[in-house]
Amino acid sequence: MTRRTDYLLNGSLRLALHTLAEGEGRPLLLLHGLGEQSPRSRPSWTNSWTGPVLALDFTGHGESEVPVSGGYTPEGLMSDVDAVLADRGPVTIVGRGFGAWVGLLIAGARTSLVHGVVLFDGSGAQGGGPQPPTPYVNVLPASGSVTPDPYALLELSRDPRPPDYALDYVRFVLEDSEIENPIVVSARIRPDWLAAVAADIGVIELPLEQAIESFA
Repeated sequence: MTRRTDYLLNGSLRLALHTLAEGEGRPLLLLHGLGEQSPRSRPSWTNSWTGPVLALDFTGHGESEVPVSGGYTPEGLMSDVDAVLADRGPVTIVGRGFGAWVGLLIAGARTSLVHGVVLFDGSGAQGGGPQPPTPYVNVLPASGSVTPDPYALLELSRDPRPPDYALDYVRFVLEDSEIENPIVVSARIRPDWLAAVAADIGVIELPLEQAIESFA
């Protein structure tokens, strides 16, 4: 099918939510990496999913609106996903890179609405790290309506929270989820936070397509 785009509001900001495939049942929601945007068509690795396949452009990315003067945080992007949950109801999430980091956080915060999360490789996967980003920028192009917003790349490229911060959200998911294996790691490249998540006894590892099938 031709990609269809609907627009949601997160506060005053307009978000682009793309439908890549129609279907019956729970949607599969794709979250892209930092500086990326949603795919133009349905990825082949989602072919086993019989429900709708959706893809969200985060704030400052793709066809979503660019805020004035930045102010990007993982929690802000979590609120982007919240807007989708409010509009579409429960979903299964596949997060790529930074989308995996946000996907895990929203799965822990909204366990009744996130029916499983798959974490796999992509841009901006650093997540928690020991050093904060520099608070000073000498020269930064005016963002205007251009995406990806340079402020997003700067502010989200290094989240200063320690790797074990992610483990708090793993515990939230494992304690409250109604499904047996709600977190699946399909990533080969694993920054500290993702390595810590993968090592948790309640988290399983599967190839990407098999991981998606496990939630179908």
